[in-house]
Amino acid sequence: MKRLHIIDHPVILEKLATLRDKHTSSYSFRQILAEISTFLAYEATRNLTTKLGDVETPLEKARVPRVSEEVCIASVLRAGEGMLEGFLKAIPFARVGHIGIYRDKFINNTVEYYFKIPEMFKGKRTLVLDPLLATGDTALAALDRLKQYEVGPISFMCVLASKVAIAKIHKEHPDVEIYTVSLEKGLNKKGYLLPGLGDAGDRLFRTI
Repeated sequence: MKRLHIIDHPVILEKLATLRDKHTSSYSFRQILAEISTFLAYEATRNLTTKLGDVETPLEKARVPRVSEEVCIASVLRAGEGMLEGFLKAIPFARVGHIGIYRDKFINNTVEYYFKIPEMFKGKRTLVLDPLLATGDTALAALDRLKQYEVGPISFMCVLASKVAIAKIHKEHPDVEIYTVSLEKGLNKKGYLLPGLGDAGDRLFRTI
């Protein structure tokens, strides 16, 4: 799968082990998710366009590469907020938008309740944040919406992903890059990733 990037660095895997642990506090969960997100941000922006510019060091002038490409971040509420801090730490110059979409089990469909993407996202590289890519339905709805808005190249950033969801995205959006730390073994009857880490939003905001 050309557009699937698995970032299985030993340090990240150690942090992921702590995220999976049901005894990890919400405070530690938030902190570690942000740390993992920073690693992912560096990987996803490895090929950003740069342009040479001048800076004054304490000793002399230097010709240095500077990022010349705008980056936009679309955080999928609410769990995507847990990744936002880490991404902004790595890419402080990024613009940020928010997408509120959830899967409604009663109508068997996705529901959009919030969409706030700045006008300047159009045509720009966009990173979509959502820690868990499980059934893929919410992700597909978010990607559909962003493409309606005519953003530029899209990368979907998550910590855990299922093969089912990845297959859905590659089928419907073959141009989208997917970055994850782990491919999970499957889903349970409720659509939760296994072994997973539970509901990321609940664990982030202590609403279990």
